[in-house]
Amino acid sequence: MSELETRELEYFVAVAEELHFGRAAARLAIAQPALSKAIQRVESRLGVQLLLRSSRRVSLTPAGEALLHHGRHALNAVSAAARSARRAGDVQAQLRLVIKPGGDANLLSGILAAYAGQPDARRVDVLFGGATDRADYLRDGRADVALLYAPFDDLTGLESETLFVEGRVAILPQGHRLASRGELCMADLEHETLPRWKGVLDGGTGPEIADVAQMTQMIMLGRTIALLPRSSVEPVHPGLVYKPVADAAPSRLVVAWSQLDQRPLVASFVAAAVAASRSQPDAASDQKAGASPGGEAG
Repeated sequence: MSELETRELEYFVAVAEELHFGRAAARLAIAQPALSKAIQRVESRLGVQLLLRSSRRVSLTPAGEALLHHGRHALNAVSAAARSARRAGDVQAQLRLVIKPGGDANLLSGILAAYAGQPDARRVDVLFGGATDRADYLRDGRADVALLYAPFDDLTGLESETLFVEGRVAILPQGHRLASRGELCMADLEHETLPRWKGVLDGGTGPEIADVAQMTQMIMLGRTIALLPRSSVEPVHPGLVYKPVADAAPSRLVVAWSQLDQRPLVASFVAAAVAASRSQPDAASDQKAGASPGGEAG
């Protein structure tokens, strides 16, 4: 990078994610005045204001939001390059799969069994990521393959194959005005509050949440509702009701990997995952019933 050094980009991303110079400085293990001067140098070099500072808060300008988005990808790419070089030289490398708990549409056991039957199969280490960071595991090299939900997860820089297409349900507290309805449509949810997932710039206007447990608590308190893939909310949580949303864009469970990763062990796992998903009757019926992929998914 000619205009920005990697360390400077790390400094900015830390401040942009924390929106607090003190917390960012502690996270980076540097002095706060040094961090402030580093950000000022970046702004001066780029000729744009990245942050709005006041005595009470720090916020991102549009230029700052753009640099945060692309800066994360750039840092991930640097990290992935180093990891990929090490992995390429390791002929005994294990395969690392990242998922979120419950985010496999009940396909994982079948996928692992199908892959284990491949003549070149390696041991699969299953990693658990958060609701919004699993794609970054692929970009920075922490994982080789991932199960992601499209289009909710950002697939920039990744290749993917669809395994499962399903409808979405609205998750409501039992006393909600729509709880007695048999089926909903998107118009019914027009004025409802949806949560903001931590780390996602474009989202709802409700409380910020980092995982399903936090989401469940906020729904039970009546602070928000949610719209998620049907399989990710089974079984029904006590105190909540799940209502199918007939015209919600369907959600796709995909197996994803980096566009730069052409290793045979990755291709072998992807092929096994696709074959295993096609052999599941529930997956096949849902994919036939689902509309064409698109729109926001959770």
